[in-house]
Amino acid sequence: MAARSMAAPMQDSRRAARADAYENPRPELQRHVPAGAQRVLDLGCASGALGAALKARGAYVVGVEADPAYAARARERLDQVVEADLETLDPAPLGRFDVLVAGDVLEHLQDPWTVLRRFAELVEPGGAVVVSLPNVRHWETVFAIAVQGRFPRRNEGVFDATHLRWFTLHDAWSLVEQAGLEVEEVERRIRYRRAGGAKETPTARLIARVPGPRAFLTYQHIIRARKLTSSERT
Repeated sequence: MAARSMAAPMQDSRRAARADAYENPRPELQRHVPAGAQRVLDLGCASGALGAALKARGAYVVGVEADPAYAARARERLDQVVEADLETLDPAPLGRFDVLVAGDVLEHLQDPWTVLRRFAELVEPGGAVVVSLPNVRHWETVFAIAVQGRFPRRNEGVFDATHLRWFTLHDAWSLVEQAGLEVEEVERRIRYRRAGGAKETPTARLIARVPGPRAFLTYQHIIRARKLTSSERT
């Protein structure tokens, strides 16, 4: 899963380790962007691979990216790119959007609650917000902490060393709702094997139909939400 640091330019070693992830057009996120979307804001757009795919569908895509190298690459692909830290950027000048995407970025922030709330204000009432977050309840995390007594740090995945915040599905749902959004759909990305050889195996998909085990096989939640109207929020 791609992970994006918004606070500072990425170290060269991490950039090399994540190069493939940052060039991933994220089809699993594309599926949740409504057909016919006109204006899309991609938070933590990295090199613009996802945004380029959405632009090919006819959308005007604006990206925000903190890393200068990735921002430069994204400018070659997207309609507009702002090189900035999400936690300090004033969202208002970016304009209005009918879709906001925050793919594996909020967990890297000091205050993802405020950031999502501020940027969600740019979304038109009834518009879509797509958020993906790693699931801290995945079995690999629970096993490492409860059985092995350690918390590994890696270049990517649930144990990404740049993660500052951790979310279960309940926490992710709450994060989205406090931003004035209504959750419409949750996709649970299933992984049975350890990271590296990870695939959504038939066995995992079968087990994942059972609500209890499903929480521990889910390594990522993708939430699609709707921006509430002012009357719905009161």
